[in-house]
Amino acid sequence: MSGAPSIELQGVSRWYGEVLGLNEVTITFGPGVTGLLGPNGAGKSTLLKIVCGMLRPDLGRVSVCGEAPFNHAAIMRRIGLCPEQDAVYPRAPAWPVVTYLTRLHGFTAVEARSRARHALERAGLGEFLDRSVAGFSKGMRQRFKLAQALAHDPDVFVLDEPLNGLDPPGRAQYGEVIQELADEGCCVLVSSHILHEVDALARRIVVLNAGRVLAEGTAREIREDLAHFPLQVRITSPDGRRVAAALAAEDGVERLERTSDGLVVLTRDAAALLDCVARLTTESDITVDAVVPLDEDLASVFRYLTE
Repeated sequence: MSGAPSIELQGVSRWYGEVLGLNEVTITFGPGVTGLLGPNGAGKSTLLKIVCGMLRPDLGRVSVCGEAPFNHAAIMRRIGLCPEQDAVYPRAPAWPVVTYLTRLHGFTAVEARSRARHALERAGLGEFLDRSVAGFSKGMRQRFKLAQALAHDPDVFVLDEPLNGLDPPGRAQYGEVIQELADEGCCVLVSSHILHEVDALARRIVVLNAGRVLAEGTAREIREDLAHFPLQVRITSPDGRRVAAALAAEDGVERLERTSDGLVVLTRDAAALLDCVARLTTESDITVDAVVPLDEDLASVFRYLTE
């Protein structure tokens, strides 16, 4: 591996006839797990195909590990791709198929066979080496795609909707492998339209919609950038009425709603709100049991960005 694996797009656009798939996207992905989040049609698959060298951008520049990936065999060998679509050889067992795909990367028959076995075992298919892939369940096919992406030991992984069809234990095991790859210094790009999947797998999030990057960072960082959307905070307290009275006069507080165990506050200045609550608990006999932001989660961030 020469240097830290990375993906870089500079002003990348791609058209499909009159339809704009990507619109002047500039973004960099480095080591670790990055989640690419967006609704169907947001441009996620177009971005992934450009990264993998399957499409050439109409405008802009893309590099993977410092080189343009399109029609570049050496760079493609550094990429492990798990496409969203299934493509299997009828009646062919898993181990020979992954062995064959690994040989295409230049490994000898003996080495490819060893690598294929290890990759299938790592993906959780060690008991099914000689079973036909055509008979695999959806979840097993997802594991199979992961195995073929692992076998040639790339340092950039592109995973398109990788958890579709996996049961909860399978999702957990798949997630563990992704985290292991990140710990090994790989650059892992995970695309999904399922909010909680991205939130569980990736610390860094890139939100894409209508071919544009809307935001990037952690869910909290993105939420903090959305200062024009008031923050909802739940305050749990047996003294809810007194807390509400004290907060009503605070700058930035837009709405107070009493609940059975406290209140929900809508504020444009979360820091000032927290300072006020801290003063209440230290300078009076008011008890506050918990202060919890209600819309720093990824679902709320995505809703605000795409409304």
